[in-house]
Amino acid sequence: MQLPEAFKEKYNRLLGTDAAAFLASFDTEPVSGFRRDPAKPWPLDEAMNDPVPWSPWGYYGKIAGNDIDHVAGLVYSQEPSAQFVGTVAAPQAGERVLDLCAAPGGKSTQLASYLDGTGLLVSNEINPARSKVLSGNLERWGSRNILVTNNDPDTLAKAWPQTFDRILVDAPCSGEGMFRKDPDAVQYWHRDYPAECAARQKQILQAAVKMLQPGGNLIYSTCTFSPEEDEQIVAWLLTNYDMTLEPIKTYPGMETGRPEWADGNPALAKTVRLFPHRLRGEGHFVAKLRLAGEKPVRTAATLSLKPLAKPAMDMVRDFFTTSLNQSLSGQLYRHGDFLSLLPSTMLPFDRVKVVRAGLELGSFRKKRFEPSHSLATALSPKTFQTVIEVDQDGYARYRHGETLSVTATGKRFALLTFEHKPFAIGKIVNGTIKNFYPKGLRI
Repeated sequence: MQLPEAFKEKYNRLLGTDAAAFLASFDTEPVSGFRRDPAKPWPLDEAMNDPVPWSPWGYYGKIAGNDIDHVAGLVYSQEPSAQFVGTVAAPQAGERVLDLCAAPGGKSTQLASYLDGTGLLVSNEINPARSKVLSGNLERWGSRNILVTNNDPDTLAKAWPQTFDRILVDAPCSGEGMFRKDPDAVQYWHRDYPAECAARQKQILQAAVKMLQPGGNLIYSTCTFSPEEDEQIVAWLLTNYDMTLEPIKTYPGMETGRPEWADGNPALAKTVRLFPHRLRGEGHFVAKLRLAGEKPVRTAATLSLKPLAKPAMDMVRDFFTTSLNQSLSGQLYRHGDFLSLLPSTMLPFDRVKVVRAGLELGSFRKKRFEPSHSLATALSPKTFQTVIEVDQDGYARYRHGETLSVTATGKRFALLTFEHKPFAIGKIVNGTIKNFYPKGLRI
């Protein structure tokens, strides 16, 4: 790899005798990994034989994007070092959690696994296109207690001051830790780039602290080695806010942060660095801070939602009666032609731009209700009255957008599975399964 000379000079100076091994690591293969969804008990294949030590649901290896385990939301491809960030964050059941810079969704899906259907996860991405990718990944993961937003941090801070128990800022950075995985990232790097990124990180963190409840945790992480974006940012937080660093459990190969690379505060040794020449993973930095004060007693948020009109409610009830075995708890929220189910923990979101709120149930189409693809990965197969298992050919054809033939008659919606793993919704119409696979997901 053709690393910039200024980059090599910098880390020769910072790492000394360790620099040669560090720089040599960029010419080795990047390390891949994935996580399984603990909420989905389907057995996975023999790929799950090399666990990532610091990730409860993580494994080394690759999962193809068209593999049924990926399509059904049973696994998420995520680099092993990145999985450590979610492990450090480890939300508790019932918490309000904000993933402020969330796309493409690896860390959000991991946070959702910790919450296990409780509390609320707000996943935000400032870039509109990336926010849609984030939303799609959370949909595939089957997340329901979620709110996906597309806003700048200051807008969120005005809407939700002192709101969250836990905030993750996986900050946009110079990406030095991803050079091996994404060699094109080297082209963006220049001598002043880390300092430019650090200035932006401070702006993001100023907004993040405003949204943190007293006594709440801020988890700050980057995928860079730059002290300007790592220890020096944490030192800036400790100087400007009433915050303290909390210890982080480390694993073999991990190193503590370097106080000498910032202001010399010995507390910075509580931060953690992951170097690719020390462990099986790419580069990362993680810090866990606590804001002073006691957490206030939480009061339930009040949402101003219009009740569903009777004709629309009748269509929804008809779908539940003919296609599902049980009702779903939550608050119905209609937005245009679409209908979502919001958890009781949902925050008011009238002051922010929303990409996805709760579980998308479906849409109203000319006096009928059509269920959303979200139901295929969010609900247990036991929830559906009709489950149809397809073979390899049927799996490929349906994902291509084709109809399938079945012996079933009548008209009703059904869950489609392959290897008994759910991947789509279809509508049975007199021996034919009409294709409802989203066009954006077809192959």
